[in-house]
Amino acid sequence: MDIPRIFAVREANHRIHNPVTAEKLAVLGQALHLEPGTTALDLASGSGEMLCTWARDHGLSGTGVDLCALFTEQARARAVELGVGDQVRFVHADAAGYTTDPVDLAACVGATWIGGGVAGTVELLARSLRPGGLMLIGEVYWRRPPPDRETVEACEATSEDDWLDLPGLLTQFGDLGYDVVEMVLADQDSWDRYTAAQWFTMRTWLDQNPDDELAEQVRAELRTEPARYARNTREYLGWGIFALRQRT
Repeated sequence: MDIPRIFAVREANHRIHNPVTAEKLAVLGQALHLEPGTTALDLASGSGEMLCTWARDHGLSGTGVDLCALFTEQARARAVELGVGDQVRFVHADAAGYTTDPVDLAACVGATWIGGGVAGTVELLARSLRPGGLMLIGEVYWRRPPPDRETVEACEATSEDDWLDLPGLLTQFGDLGYDVVEMVLADQDSWDRYTAAQWFTMRTWLDQNPDDELAEQVRAELRTEPARYARNTREYLGWGIFALRQRT
């Protein structure tokens, strides 16, 4: 049980597996007014940076769940490094369908595929959220309308309808019965820090593993990814973390 190996190769050195910087993550934690003792569930928690730093900075406790064995190991090590190993735990498991006793904060940041999209992920998180709790959804949106199908596919979408624009996404949350109470958005710099850092990681990995079965795929990506990213993802895709509270 794991993610495809190429993803772990690309993002092995990431602490945050989304286009959001540590500074933006800290801003969000402060904006949510998290109280000591807040309980949390983070589905598709990656290397655990959000839970670990918020446990350190705000005194929350909780559980992260991720399908990648490497990222789960990194999350556990990060918890020890930050001195919060008694506050947070990380489970190597499929986050799709994972529920727990009601928590104050339920999150899925950048992996709404676990629920088949935004609506399904909101419904999944709601199963583990206490009444009046906060929900966090990290999701991509169209920053600009893609001009043609080639651009859509280069942004790793099957059609323009795969994602909404920002106003459309915010409206969708409302249609699902939630108020948007905060948001932190990626910018082009945070996209760069997420994506361009992968090229350095891949080149270093390739130098160390020239005969690995993935080597040709990594070589091909290094030849084409920088230009594809600059022409497409960087220009047309936005991304954000949205804090939601269910309407009463």
